[in-house]
Amino acid sequence: MKLWQFIETKLSTTGAVYLMCVMQHQGSSPGRQGFKMAVATDGAIFGSIGGGVMEYNLAEQCKTLLKLKQYNSFAKRQIHKGTITHGSGMICSGEQTVLFYPILIEDLPTVKKIKESLKHGATGLLELHPNRLKFELTDVQLPPFDHAFNSETDWYFKELLNFREVVYVVGGGHVGLATSKLLVQLGYYVILYDNREDLNTFYENTFANEKKIIDYRQISKHITNPNAIIAIMTNKYTDDKIVLRECIRIPHQFLGVLGSTAKLDLMFDVLGKEGVSKEELNKIHAPIGLPIRSQTPDEIAISIAAQLISLRPLRRKMI
Repeated sequence: MKLWQFIETKLSTTGAVYLMCVMQHQGSSPGRQGFKMAVATDGAIFGSIGGGVMEYNLAEQCKTLLKLKQYNSFAKRQIHKGTITHGSGMICSGEQTVLFYPILIEDLPTVKKIKESLKHGATGLLELHPNRLKFELTDVQLPPFDHAFNSETDWYFKELLNFREVVYVVGGGHVGLATSKLLVQLGYYVILYDNREDLNTFYENTFANEKKIIDYRQISKHITNPNAIIAIMTNKYTDDKIVLRECIRIPHQFLGVLGSTAKLDLMFDVLGKEGVSKEELNKIHAPIGLPIRSQTPDEIAISIAAQLISLRPLRRKMI
């Protein structure tokens, strides 16, 4: 929201701001898709598109265009391999394509709309086209990013602002509490479920965005998001098995279950005999979390968060 607040303020006082946005990136590029930087007519800047000499040079280009009142939108490819064609001057490898979009005073209503939606937690679709800035609120599940690049003047970029991946934490015990806290801090939207009415850690969990006591046998009625990330960590084997069996066959993008290797081997063997295919079982992340020798609830939460982060680019391609 601070970026759009900066743009609104500068538009009101200077009349023009150049927005730079990374529309796509590859490899170890320092600027990632969706990174943004605003450059105002008075030379003030806010945000980042990756830093270094590349960012400095592109910001200086924006300042020159603003000074000359040359308000043209275009895309510029930056290859981070030194002084080659389209080279950024950086040597970190990878590449990124940066959009340059002049935001003018007539765009102020749209900028205010974006700022207010972010302030109130509403989700909206930002669209940048060569001659059009557009933003509309939406409750439709869309990809976080969409883009096309045909040439410097033929492109589009779309981003779902205020997009947060939804994680269903099933099990409100100590690990569920620690996982909820950490994932919310990392920007995930956490929905917590448990089947126990008097669980202190469930009621102490003030971090989850939503929480509810449910019947695990009916969990498929509560998880209807096809992009769901499901983390199962109930307090006993039988509940883990009930939840896992229900969740295997509902749409999701990630499904993991906490537990020892011995417990999970037994569970998978029983599920296989009950008709769950080997292909379905192989898609389950079990045990959930990266193998970092985690033992405490906080350590386990870190291992789970690390796994979700490590798989994030893959999940976004699947959306």
